[in-house]
Amino acid sequence: MSKEPKKPSESLVQELLAERRDLKVALERLRLELDDVRSASAGPDPRVGGLTAEVERLRYQLAQARAEANVLRDERDELRHGVEKALEQIARK
Repeated sequence: MSKEPKKPSESLVQELLAERRDLKVALERLRLELDDVRSASAGPDPRVGGLTAEVERLRYQLAQARAEANVLRDERDELRHGVEKALEQIARK
C-alpha cells in the first residue's frame, strides 16, 4: 500500500481537457452570436415611427367619434324632451 493519492487515469484527464476545450469554443461562439444580436438590434425598431403616427391618427379619430356621439346624444335628449312635451300637451286636450 502506498501512501500517495491515486492519480486519475491519463484518459480521464484527456477527456476532461477535451471537454474544457469544447466548452470554451461553445462559449466563444455564444459570445459572438450575442454580439451579432446586440449589434443588429442596437437601434430603435423602424416600425415605431409609423406606429406612433397611426396611434395619433386613431386617437384623433376616436376624439372626433366621441364628440360626434356627444352631439348625437344631446340631439336625442332634445328630441325626447320635445316628444314628451308634445305627448303631455296632447294628453291635456
